[in-house]
Amino acid sequence: MTAFRQYVALTRRSIVNTARQPVTVIPSIAFPLIFLSLSSAALDRSTQLANFPQVDSFVQFAIMATITQGVLFGAVGAGTDMARDIEDGFFDRLVASPVARTSIVVGRIGGAAVLGLLQALIFIGVVSIFGVRIEGGLEAVAMIAVVASVLAAGVGSITVAMGLRTGSSEAVQGSFPLIFVFLFLSSAFFPRELMRGWYHSVATINPFSHLIEGLRTQVISGVDVGGWLISLGIALAIFAFGVGIALLALRGRLKATHG
Repeated sequence: MTAFRQYVALTRRSIVNTARQPVTVIPSIAFPLIFLSLSSAALDRSTQLANFPQVDSFVQFAIMATITQGVLFGAVGAGTDMARDIEDGFFDRLVASPVARTSIVVGRIGGAAVLGLLQALIFIGVVSIFGVRIEGGLEAVAMIAVVASVLAAGVGSITVAMGLRTGSSEAVQGSFPLIFVFLFLSSAFFPRELMRGWYHSVATINPFSHLIEGLRTQVISGVDVGGWLISLGIALAIFAFGVGIALLALRGRLKATHG
């Protein structure tokens, strides 16, 4: 079996495992939607502030924050599943088989990418039912889904590295707040134009602010290739970093367990 077929086979296994455990996926969809409804109820009047972006509703403004939130939530599952493979011995069986070592990591990352894409489409579909418009149309939806998929793969790579380093699913799950804090220290739920002081400074240097703002433009204004490329570039940078540390963690795990 070629390395590519091994990548596909282990990615398929990751997707099937996720589909068979809906209890692990439902929270990554339900929780962001609940948070969106609560924040919309509390902050909807903020859209009337001067310099607030022209939107139909706060939901239209915050939908990209919800998608990013869901992607971060779901991507932790890639690392959790990797740690479980180590805990139940499946990792050792893979290593003992004639598969490309990189396929062990790629399979989990690929599963995270597919989940991220589906999450983006589900979130957009749900808010569309309640009348939220994506001004960029289907083209913008596709652009958003691509970035969500790449971001999920990138964050999934980071959590896979954690799973390989710790071998503990609980430790990976405990890392979620550390990842999540980047979202709340960004312009995900409030425009930077209306921020002041240290929060504005932190949000400005936070890459998640620029990633979300680049995609938000597709939602509230229409297709903007320049903004999308900025978002995609940030997601790709996270992906490159994540894959790098995941491969290093894999090398360390193989060295520690098999010499």
